[in-house]
Amino acid sequence: MREVHVDTVTKTIEELCMDANYNLPEDVKEALEQAVQKEACPLGKEILQDIIKNAEIASRDRVPICQDTGFTVVFLELGQDVRIVGGDINEAINEGVRRGYKKGYLRKSIVDDPFLARKNTGDNTPAIIHTTIVSGDRLKVTVAPKGGGSENMSALRMLKPSDGVEGIKKFVLESVDNAGSNPCPPIIVGVGIGGTIEMTALIAKKALLRQLGRYNPNPEVAKLEKQLLEEINKLGIGPQGFGGRITALAVNIETFPAHIASMPVAVNIQCHAARHKEAII
Repeated sequence: MREVHVDTVTKTIEELCMDANYNLPEDVKEALEQAVQKEACPLGKEILQDIIKNAEIASRDRVPICQDTGFTVVFLELGQDVRIVGGDINEAINEGVRRGYKKGYLRKSIVDDPFLARKNTGDNTPAIIHTTIVSGDRLKVTVAPKGGGSENMSALRMLKPSDGVEGIKKFVLESVDNAGSNPCPPIIVGVGIGGTIEMTALIAKKALLRQLGRYNPNPEVAKLEKQLLEEINKLGIGPQGFGGRITALAVNIETFPAHIASMPVAVNIQCHAARHKEAII
């Protein structure tokens, strides 16, 4: 049994909060550079170049890529041979968020009550924490700040099995079309299919963490990813909604077994500031 002290968790979360908000993942940078070459609309091409320049400035000067530094979503893969010592791991994560958002001068966006007083908590806590128990003696931590603009445009629908692939495609395209410019395109579209109402939403968000350009290992699902990306980019929304070919950089689909009577589908939209960083403890 390997021991990990909560202070190590707190320090890791603190650093990842800042790193994620200052530095785009390399695959996202590459996708944006490729998008510049593909975009035929002059204004769209200019916007994409500005997005890339903005990311370069953020990384160089260690300032947020976007003023909305997000709800801090944390994915933990906790090895079954790891023992957390020195305190509560969830509190350690929230302390890391507090420190990271204060030290990094990151905007605090979380309110303590969703529909009554809506008072800002002042430190961007509590984080959303998803924990999975895995084999081994390591703790993998992924911090994925999620902005409100793109999260607001996400959607979930309980489709019938008889709706089939066409029903899935229709719902995803409707969701992106309805979102329009609101999620700051070019976007990444995470899609969850199957499971229960909460599982399909979770796997849609996890889909956003997959490396861009890496398709689902199931050939039929990969085919659907490519079809949806092509259809989304025919909508003409374009970079920042000003028109053009590049509305989305990728469509990532994850699936989970479903009940015989159900086919839930969730669409989790991510703006071009697709921030996520990970560390293994």
